[in-house]
Amino acid sequence: MTPGVKPLVAGNWKMNGTSASLGELTAMAAGFGVALQEKADMLVCVPATLLFQASQTLSSAPISTGAQDCHAAANGAHTGDISTGMIADAGGLAVIVGHSERRTDHAETDAVVLEKAKAGLAEGLMTIVCIGETEAERKAGSTLDILKTQLAGSLPDSWEKGELVVAYEPVWAIGTGLTPTAEDVAEAHGFMRGQLVDRFGEKGGKIRLLYGGSVKPANAAELMAVENVDGALVGGASLKAEDFLGIANAYLEIA
Repeated sequence: MTPGVKPLVAGNWKMNGTSASLGELTAMAAGFGVALQEKADMLVCVPATLLFQASQTLSSAPISTGAQDCHAAANGAHTGDISTGMIADAGGLAVIVGHSERRTDHAETDAVVLEKAKAGLAEGLMTIVCIGETEAERKAGSTLDILKTQLAGSLPDSWEKGELVVAYEPVWAIGTGLTPTAEDVAEAHGFMRGQLVDRFGEKGGKIRLLYGGSVKPANAAELMAVENVDGALVGGASLKAEDFLGIANAYLEIA
């Protein structure tokens, strides 16, 4: 954890969920009590088809909703894409950009992610920029070099609106059940913090750094207590209220 920085527990439903899944959001709201609200913020990024309904479902709850991707342009001939203005219009307060699945499946480069991040921040959205190394890069000892390159290429030099959040998701740990050791996470997050402070000064010391990659209730307390880990970006475990709240409840255990 970073002193003076309120943690964020963010869920990424990926390509999962229909209207029948909205009950899980209601259950999350019911379980996100005052004691936990004082410890951490909560966000759920749902498929675009559910964003308006999810935002309505949580309209009176202290849980924010967001999208999983956006286009860098405000509008235009971009069939199938959604803009940050559309996200905000549907009630979304956040957007994820640069997730490894977008980088891999859609060949998104750091330059593409950068433009999306700029668009999200300009709209006033919390913009979560994902970075992380592959298994091959890790085995080659290139983790920190990859993080340095992705941070430099994916983050804007400045922003006046929105909130910039960085999520470290080692690609080899996403959905695999494999998790880095607490020491590995501490090294990566400490390195990222140093890079952000060098680039942004005091502001860089307060950017929330999330960890993502097979986070579950059983390992959440250990991972969330690591220095410079300011929350989690949770995949599969965010689909069920019991599991997602189980991860968030780790903050009730951490002093």
